[in-house]
Amino acid sequence: MNRRAFLGASAGLFASSALWRPRMLEAAPRLRVTGLELLPIRATERTVWLIVRLKTDSGLTGLGEASDAFGFANTSKQDATRMEAQLRTFFGFVDGKSPLDIGAYRRQGERLAARGDLQAATAYSAIEQALWDIAGKALDVPTWTLLGGKVRDTLEVYANINRATKVRTPAGFATTAKAAVKDGFRAVKGAPWDGFPAPGSPAATIEAAVENGIACVEAMREAIGPGVELMVDCHSFFDVPLAERVAHRLEPQRLSWYEEPVAPERIEDTREIRRRIQQPMAAGEILYGVAGFTPLSRNQTVQVIMPDVKHCGGLLELTRIAAVAESDGVTVAPHNPSGPVSTAASVQVCAVINNFRLLELQWGEVGWRQDVLSPSERFDRGTIQVPDRPGFGVELNDKVAQAHSI
Repeated sequence: MNRRAFLGASAGLFASSALWRPRMLEAAPRLRVTGLELLPIRATERTVWLIVRLKTDSGLTGLGEASDAFGFANTSKQDATRMEAQLRTFFGFVDGKSPLDIGAYRRQGERLAARGDLQAATAYSAIEQALWDIAGKALDVPTWTLLGGKVRDTLEVYANINRATKVRTPAGFATTAKAAVKDGFRAVKGAPWDGFPAPGSPAATIEAAVENGIACVEAMREAIGPGVELMVDCHSFFDVPLAERVAHRLEPQRLSWYEEPVAPERIEDTREIRRRIQQPMAAGEILYGVAGFTPLSRNQTVQVIMPDVKHCGGLLELTRIAAVAESDGVTVAPHNPSGPVSTAASVQVCAVINNFRLLELQWGEVGWRQDVLSPSERFDRGTIQVPDRPGFGVELNDKVAQAHSI
């Protein structure tokens, strides 16, 4: 990417920051960060939301989320303890400091976050989220104002039905997909190859898993009809030949994207698959920083990148990742199979980036999800409104959080 393209893509953000800084210095109270809480919330047997709350000496608090840093395994109490230790390391960079000094935090913390450890990157990102929430509250403006100003009032959201699909058969996926559409969503994603046989398994076992996954996608399309977007996540279970074969089989289902048939770090393999198939490709759900995403957007290795505000370095880093992708003609659909705090943070970023595509929601996972935050999380016909309240526009409902604490 050349210098002129980057500066052009980033000019709006930098100009807005320059305009706001005098007001920040003049109007903000002399806040200091004084405390950190980690609040683990048990959503399901598989899912624990790790909610982070920073405290200040004025009583203002900020929220972040540090979930999904432990792979596909269920997050345990031991995992929560490990995450708290990571958070304490990064908290040392903000303890006693102004929550408005986000640049100073980033400069100190990113050297640890960028070392390739997902748990460290997630802890770093969670505290960065919480700082932006406090900053907006302190200045009595939505966080999106501090990130350059919103370019949209409403965000399109897709329903990830994977965890809501308990019966992992074509009929099970079809039933869940149809229910999400009935709930108003106009885009649906499933991951029907979860549990795929390990490399070296008998050929017949692998083939049976391949065919079951294809049948699940076909059943979802039949259930939701041709007018609803359909995406599939392969969770990196394939190699190049199998990814090509499955994609060709799925062409009649008119996928909006074919996600991570191989790990996104495998750039050459991803490019080879991209050359061989017709469907748009998406990738990047646990990558960190501009450096992690640039190989995917360069030459449109994939057409859609998926930075996650919990893992990629936080809100500001996501805007920078999006700016680079925009210059490469790539759209952004943030990864967000997470709790409601991650969604609230993601909404602030999606409101300001020009090349936003869709935001993910882990749909149907737990019935009381909307009560975790106040005001309650609300989706209308597959969309969510960008709030005008200060910060992220929400507070944690401590009663609900405590009722489901692990």
